[in-house]
Amino acid sequence: MTGTSIAVLGPGAVGGALATRLSLAGFHVIVVGPPETIGLIALAGIVVETQEGTLSARPEVRERLTTPVNLLVVSVKAPALEDALQRVEPSAVESGVALAVLNGLEHMAAMRTRFGDRAAAGSVSHYQAYRPGRVQIVEASAPPLVTMASDTLPRSDVERAADLLRAARLEVRVGQSEKRVLWHKAARIAALAAATSASGRTVGELRSDPVWRERLQAAIAEACDVAEADGVSLNVQAQLAIIDEIASEATTSAARDVAASRVSELDAIVGSVLRAGVRLGVRTPTLRELATAAGLP
Repeated sequence: MTGTSIAVLGPGAVGGALATRLSLAGFHVIVVGPPETIGLIALAGIVVETQEGTLSARPEVRERLTTPVNLLVVSVKAPALEDALQRVEPSAVESGVALAVLNGLEHMAAMRTRFGDRAAAGSVSHYQAYRPGRVQIVEASAPPLVTMASDTLPRSDVERAADLLRAARLEVRVGQSEKRVLWHKAARIAALAAATSASGRTVGELRSDPVWRERLQAAIAEACDVAEADGVSLNVQAQLAIIDEIASEATTSAARDVAASRVSELDAIVGSVLRAGVRLGVRTPTLRELATAAGLP
């Protein structure tokens, strides 16, 4: 797509896969990250092993983004967000859309501080991917579903950004509000991240164990209660049905990080729901118990 530039801040499993698909769709793609990461990508490109075959691309790499882009996809993990945003000049998206596809509920404040009314909330769901190597990504599911919305941008701007992602053969939905986009994933991923991290079990093992399935369902119900109090109605059974479609051997990135003693997104994912419950006066005993067992203070 001549003349259309898209930047990806954070070329991890999600960001790297998106950058590859967008590059193959013909866009000028710029990957923004720390020197070591972009140095490896400059040398070897990005390789994505999908269910349909191998995809590879060599996007442009930069440590900082100062030139204008039509779309900025922010796909870093929550603990790295504040530092990562300093790599992008706000002027680079003053005529574009800055789309955050992070987990959790609280990151939009940082996005809006940096990018003002050009910020949009997004989520990547129905998707499992991991990085066995620094420039290799393995997709364990079909391509992701991307949902996005902005409370400050004209809907026409959000739709144009969505069309860019659709051009890369991604399923994209434009939601009613940022809050609803975030809660629709947060309600289930908070329970799932806490349960997989606390138990060390895969999604399939949690589903097939009657005790763990009951705890998982209770935690999802509590998260849905918090969402309801925050103005977003969600169906507990619909959330469980999505989990039932996940591959049995799958786990969560938070659980993998906890198991490896790395900095995890547990606080951003689970902690944000617990804090919302306190703020809104909704009790979340099962979710809190799982979070504590997972190591969240």
